Amino acid sequence: MPARHAVLLVALCAAWGFAQVTMKWGSEGISPLVQAGLRSLLAIPFILAWCWWRGVTVFRRDGTLPAGLLAGVLFSAEFWAIFRALELTSAARVVVLLYTAPFFAVIATHFLVRGDKLTRRKLAGIVIAFASVPVLFADRLGAAPDAALMGDVIALASGIFWGGTITTIKATGLTRIASERTLLYQLAVSALLIPLGYAIGEAGVFAPTPRVLGSLAFQVLGVAVVSYIAWFWLVQRHAASAFAPFLFLTPAFGVGFSALLLGEAVTPALLASLLLVAAGIWVVNRSE
Repeated sequence: MPARHAVLLVALCAAWGFAQVTMKWGSEGISPLVQAGLRSLLAIPFILAWCWWRGVTVFRRDGTLPAGLLAGVLFSAEFWAIFRALELTSAARVVVLLYTAPFFAVIATHFLVRGDKLTRRKLAGIVIAFASVPVLFADRLGAAPDAALMGDVIALASGIFWGGTITTIKATGLTRIASERTLLYQLAVSALLIPLGYAIGEAGVFAPTPRVLGSLAFQVLGVAVVSYIAWFWLVQRHAASAFAPFLFLTPAFGVGFSALLLGEAVTPALLASLLLVAAGIWVVNRSE
Protein backbone atom coordinates (compact mmCIF):
# COMPACT_ATOMS: atom_id res chain seq x y z
CA MET A 1 0.00 0.00 0.00
CA PRO A 2 1.49 3.39 -0.98
CA ALA A 3 2.28 5.69 1.93
CA ARG A 4 -0.41 8.20 0.94
CA HIS A 5 -3.05 5.47 0.97
CA ALA A 6 -1.87 4.27 4.38
CA VAL A 7 -2.11 7.84 5.70
CA LEU A 8 -5.64 8.09 4.32
CA LEU A 9 -6.59 4.83 6.00
CA VAL A 10 -5.22 6.01 9.36
CA ALA A 11 -7.21 9.23 8.93
CA LEU A 12 -10.37 7.19 8.30
CA CYS A 13 -9.78 5.14 11.45
CA ALA A 14 -9.30 8.38 13.40
CA ALA A 15 -12.53 9.79 11.98
CA TRP A 16 -14.48 6.66 12.92
CA GLY A 17 -13.01 6.75 16.44
CA PHE A 18 -13.85 10.45 16.76
CA ALA A 19 -17.40 9.70 15.59
CA GLN A 20 -18.15 8.09 18.97
CA VAL A 21 -17.38 11.43 20.63
CA THR A 22 -19.59 13.35 18.21
CA MET A 23 -22.44 10.90 18.79
CA LYS A 24 -22.08 11.52 22.53
CA TRP A 25 -22.16 15.27 21.97
CA GLY A 26 -25.11 14.94 19.63
CA SER A 27 -27.11 13.09 22.31
CA GLU A 28 -27.04 16.32 24.34
CA GLY A 29 -29.66 17.72 22.00
CA ILE A 30 -31.10 14.91 19.85
CA SER A 31 -32.76 11.71 21.08
CA PRO A 32 -31.25 8.35 20.02
CA LEU A 33 -33.58 7.08 17.29
CA VAL A 34 -34.04 10.50 15.73
CA GLN A 35 -30.29 11.19 15.70
CA ALA A 36 -29.56 7.83 14.07
CA GLY A 37 -32.29 8.43 11.48
CA LEU A 38 -31.20 11.99 10.69
CA ARG A 39 -27.63 10.80 10.17
CA SER A 40 -28.84 8.44 7.45
CA LEU A 41 -31.53 10.63 5.88
CA LEU A 42 -29.22 13.61 5.39
CA ALA A 43 -26.49 11.40 3.88
CA ILE A 44 -28.72 9.86 1.20
CA PRO A 45 -28.72 12.83 -1.27
CA PHE A 46 -24.92 12.98 -1.19
CA ILE A 47 -24.54 9.25 -1.84
CA LEU A 48 -27.08 9.45 -4.68
CA ALA A 49 -25.09 12.32 -6.20
CA TRP A 50 -21.91 10.22 -5.91
CA CYS A 51 -23.64 7.30 -7.63
CA TRP A 52 -24.83 9.57 -10.45
CA TRP A 53 -21.31 10.98 -10.93
CA ARG A 54 -19.76 7.50 -10.89
CA GLY A 55 -22.41 6.00 -13.16
CA VAL A 56 -23.64 3.54 -10.52
CA THR A 57 -27.19 2.33 -11.28
CA VAL A 58 -29.16 2.63 -8.04
CA PHE A 59 -32.53 1.15 -8.94
CA ARG A 60 -32.31 -2.30 -10.48
CA ARG A 61 -34.32 -5.50 -10.13
CA ASP A 62 -31.67 -8.04 -9.19
CA GLY A 63 -33.26 -9.95 -6.33
CA THR A 64 -31.27 -8.19 -3.60
CA LEU A 65 -34.19 -6.28 -2.07
CA PRO A 66 -34.94 -8.79 0.76
CA ALA A 67 -31.27 -9.01 1.73
CA GLY A 68 -30.94 -5.23 1.45
CA LEU A 69 -33.90 -4.69 3.74
CA LEU A 70 -32.50 -7.16 6.27
CA ALA A 71 -29.12 -5.41 6.20
CA GLY A 72 -30.95 -2.12 6.67
CA VAL A 73 -32.87 -3.39 9.69
CA LEU A 74 -29.68 -4.69 11.32
CA PHE A 75 -27.86 -1.45 10.50
CA SER A 76 -30.73 0.50 12.08
CA ALA A 77 -30.65 -1.66 15.21
CA GLU A 78 -26.88 -1.21 15.44
CA PHE A 79 -27.03 2.57 15.39
CA TRP A 80 -30.00 2.76 17.72
CA ALA A 81 -27.99 0.61 20.16
CA ILE A 82 -24.90 2.83 19.78
CA PHE A 83 -26.79 6.05 20.40
CA ARG A 84 -28.78 4.57 23.28
CA ALA A 85 -25.65 3.10 24.88
CA LEU A 86 -23.89 6.46 24.64
CA GLU A 87 -26.64 7.96 26.79
CA LEU A 88 -25.95 5.42 29.53
CA THR A 89 -22.23 4.60 29.50
CA SER A 90 -18.93 6.04 28.32
CA ALA A 91 -18.02 6.43 24.65
CA ALA A 92 -14.75 4.57 25.28
CA ARG A 93 -16.58 1.49 26.54
CA VAL A 94 -19.05 1.67 23.66
CA VAL A 95 -16.34 1.70 20.99
CA VAL A 96 -14.52 -1.29 22.50
CA LEU A 97 -17.70 -3.37 22.80
CA LEU A 98 -18.85 -2.30 19.32
CA TYR A 99 -15.64 -3.69 17.82
CA THR A 100 -16.49 -7.20 18.91
CA ALA A 101 -18.65 -7.16 15.75
CA PRO A 102 -16.11 -8.74 13.35
CA PHE A 103 -15.83 -11.75 15.62
CA PHE A 104 -19.59 -12.34 15.70
CA ALA A 105 -19.43 -12.14 11.90
CA VAL A 106 -16.59 -14.67 11.71
CA ILE A 107 -18.64 -17.14 13.76
CA ALA A 108 -21.81 -16.62 11.71
CA THR A 109 -20.12 -16.82 8.30
CA HIS A 110 -18.58 -20.15 9.31
CA PHE A 111 -22.09 -21.63 9.14
CA LEU A 112 -23.57 -19.50 6.35
CA VAL A 113 -20.83 -18.76 3.82
CA ARG A 114 -19.13 -21.53 1.87
CA GLY A 115 -15.36 -21.24 1.90
CA ASP A 116 -15.30 -18.92 4.92
CA LYS A 117 -14.73 -21.50 7.65
CA LEU A 118 -13.28 -21.12 11.10
CA THR A 119 -9.61 -22.03 11.31
CA ARG A 120 -7.50 -22.49 14.41
CA ARG A 121 -6.08 -19.04 13.86
CA LYS A 122 -9.50 -17.41 13.60
CA LEU A 123 -10.76 -19.31 16.62
CA ALA A 124 -7.76 -18.18 18.65
CA GLY A 125 -8.42 -14.57 17.63
CA ILE A 126 -12.07 -14.86 18.62
CA VAL A 127 -11.19 -16.28 22.05
CA ILE A 128 -8.68 -13.49 22.64
CA ALA A 129 -11.10 -10.76 21.57
CA PHE A 130 -14.09 -12.10 23.49
CA ALA A 131 -11.96 -12.21 26.63
CA SER A 132 -12.30 -8.42 26.52
CA VAL A 133 -16.00 -8.63 27.39
CA PRO A 134 -15.73 -10.19 30.88
CA VAL A 135 -12.67 -8.04 31.57
CA LEU A 136 -14.61 -4.88 30.72
CA PHE A 137 -17.73 -5.97 32.60
CA ALA A 138 -15.56 -6.75 35.63
CA ASP A 139 -15.54 -2.99 36.28
CA ARG A 140 -19.21 -3.31 37.19
CA LEU A 141 -18.85 -6.30 39.53
CA GLY A 142 -19.83 -5.66 43.10
CA ALA A 143 -21.98 -2.67 42.22
CA ALA A 144 -25.74 -2.60 42.13
CA PRO A 145 -27.21 -2.91 38.61
CA ASP A 146 -27.46 0.57 37.15
CA ALA A 147 -27.90 2.45 33.89
CA ALA A 148 -24.20 2.21 33.09
CA LEU A 149 -24.32 -1.58 33.17
CA MET A 150 -27.34 -1.54 30.88
CA GLY A 151 -25.40 0.79 28.59
CA ASP A 152 -22.59 -1.75 28.37
CA VAL A 153 -25.06 -4.52 27.52
CA ILE A 154 -26.66 -2.39 24.79
CA ALA A 155 -23.19 -1.51 23.43
CA LEU A 156 -22.40 -5.21 23.17
CA ALA A 157 -25.72 -5.68 21.35
CA SER A 158 -24.60 -3.04 18.83
CA GLY A 159 -21.60 -5.25 18.07
CA ILE A 160 -23.91 -8.23 17.55
CA PHE A 161 -26.12 -6.22 15.16
CA TRP A 162 -23.10 -4.98 13.21
CA GLY A 163 -21.80 -8.53 12.98
CA GLY A 164 -25.22 -9.53 11.64
CA THR A 165 -25.00 -6.83 8.97
CA ILE A 166 -21.56 -8.04 7.86
CA THR A 167 -22.83 -11.61 7.71
CA THR A 168 -25.92 -10.62 5.71
CA ILE A 169 -23.78 -8.87 3.13
CA LYS A 170 -21.34 -11.79 2.84
CA ALA A 171 -23.98 -14.50 2.71
CA THR A 172 -26.32 -12.94 0.13
CA GLY A 173 -26.35 -11.35 -3.30
CA LEU A 174 -25.27 -8.06 -1.76
CA THR A 175 -21.68 -9.17 -2.38
CA ARG A 176 -22.34 -8.94 -6.13
CA ILE A 177 -23.64 -5.36 -6.29
CA ALA A 178 -21.94 -1.99 -5.95
CA SER A 179 -21.00 -1.09 -2.39
CA GLU A 180 -22.85 2.20 -2.78
CA ARG A 181 -26.12 0.36 -3.35
CA THR A 182 -25.60 -1.76 -0.24
CA LEU A 183 -24.95 1.43 1.74
CA LEU A 184 -28.10 3.04 0.32
CA TYR A 185 -30.19 0.06 1.45
CA GLN A 186 -28.89 0.61 4.97
CA LEU A 187 -29.33 4.38 4.93
CA ALA A 188 -32.85 4.23 3.49
CA VAL A 189 -34.15 1.76 6.06
CA SER A 190 -32.45 3.48 9.00
CA ALA A 191 -33.93 6.85 7.98
CA LEU A 192 -37.26 5.37 9.12
CA LEU A 193 -35.95 5.59 12.68
CA ILE A 194 -37.00 9.26 12.67
CA PRO A 195 -40.78 8.67 12.58
CA LEU A 196 -40.33 5.63 14.83
CA GLY A 197 -38.58 7.77 17.41
CA TYR A 198 -41.34 10.34 17.45
CA ALA A 199 -43.99 7.60 17.49
CA ILE A 200 -42.63 6.12 20.73
CA GLY A 201 -42.39 9.52 22.39
CA GLU A 202 -38.79 10.58 21.89
CA ALA A 203 -38.06 14.27 22.24
CA GLY A 204 -36.38 14.46 18.83
CA VAL A 205 -34.27 17.59 18.31
CA PHE A 206 -34.72 19.27 21.68
CA ALA A 207 -31.54 21.35 22.09
CA PRO A 208 -30.04 22.31 18.69
CA THR A 209 -26.89 23.99 20.02
CA PRO A 210 -23.93 24.67 17.71
CA ARG A 211 -22.06 21.69 19.17
CA VAL A 212 -25.03 19.36 18.68
CA LEU A 213 -25.58 20.48 15.10
CA GLY A 214 -21.86 20.42 14.36
CA SER A 215 -21.67 16.87 15.69
CA LEU A 216 -24.54 15.80 13.44
CA ALA A 217 -22.90 17.50 10.45
CA PHE A 218 -19.68 15.59 11.07
CA GLN A 219 -21.55 12.29 11.30
CA VAL A 220 -23.34 12.99 8.02
CA LEU A 221 -20.62 14.58 5.89
CA GLY A 222 -17.46 13.35 7.57
CA VAL A 223 -18.51 9.78 8.29
CA ALA A 224 -21.56 8.65 6.30
CA VAL A 225 -20.45 10.42 3.10
CA VAL A 226 -16.74 11.27 2.82
CA SER A 227 -15.29 8.43 4.91
CA TYR A 228 -17.45 5.74 3.30
CA ILE A 229 -16.66 6.96 -0.22
CA ALA A 230 -12.95 7.04 0.62
CA TRP A 231 -13.27 3.54 2.08
CA PHE A 232 -14.91 2.22 -1.12
CA TRP A 233 -12.12 3.83 -3.14
CA LEU A 234 -9.43 2.10 -1.07
CA VAL A 235 -11.22 -1.27 -1.07
CA GLN A 236 -11.30 -1.23 -4.87
CA ARG A 237 -7.52 -0.79 -5.00
CA HIS A 238 -6.13 -3.06 -2.30
CA ALA A 239 -6.55 -6.61 -1.03
CA ALA A 240 -8.45 -7.09 2.22
CA SER A 241 -5.27 -8.35 3.90
CA ALA A 242 -3.68 -4.93 3.40
CA PHE A 243 -6.19 -3.38 5.78
CA ALA A 244 -5.58 -5.83 8.63
CA PRO A 245 -2.81 -3.88 10.43
CA PHE A 246 -5.05 -0.81 10.57
CA LEU A 247 -8.27 -2.36 11.87
CA PHE A 248 -7.40 -2.09 15.56
CA LEU A 249 -6.75 1.67 15.26
CA THR A 250 -10.41 2.71 15.32
CA PRO A 251 -11.20 1.48 18.85
CA ALA A 252 -7.80 2.83 19.97
CA PHE A 253 -8.62 6.25 18.53
CA GLY A 254 -12.10 6.04 20.08
CA VAL A 255 -10.70 5.42 23.55
CA GLY A 256 -8.09 8.17 23.12
CA PHE A 257 -10.54 10.79 21.89
CA SER A 258 -13.01 9.88 24.64
CA ALA A 259 -10.33 10.46 27.27
CA LEU A 260 -9.07 13.70 25.73
CA LEU A 261 -12.34 15.34 24.72
CA LEU A 262 -14.89 13.87 27.10
CA GLY A 263 -12.66 13.47 30.12
CA GLU A 264 -13.52 9.76 30.42
CA ALA A 265 -11.30 7.64 32.62
CA VAL A 266 -9.13 5.02 30.96
CA THR A 267 -9.30 2.32 33.61
CA PRO A 268 -7.01 -0.73 33.66
CA ALA A 269 -9.97 -2.91 32.68
CA LEU A 270 -10.79 -0.65 29.71
CA LEU A 271 -7.18 -0.60 28.54
CA ALA A 272 -6.87 -4.39 28.90
CA SER A 273 -10.11 -4.86 26.92
CA LEU A 274 -8.86 -2.58 24.16
CA LEU A 275 -5.62 -4.53 23.90
CA LEU A 276 -7.48 -7.86 23.78
CA VAL A 277 -9.77 -6.64 20.98
CA ALA A 278 -6.77 -5.28 19.05
CA ALA A 279 -4.88 -8.55 19.51
CA GLY A 280 -7.91 -10.55 18.38
CA ILE A 281 -8.27 -8.43 15.24
CA TRP A 282 -4.59 -8.91 14.42
CA VAL A 283 -4.70 -12.69 14.94
CA VAL A 284 -7.87 -13.16 12.86
CA ASN A 285 -6.61 -11.03 9.98
CA ARG A 286 -2.92 -11.90 9.80
CA SER A 287 -1.65 -14.01 6.94
CA GLU A 288 -1.78 -17.79 7.27
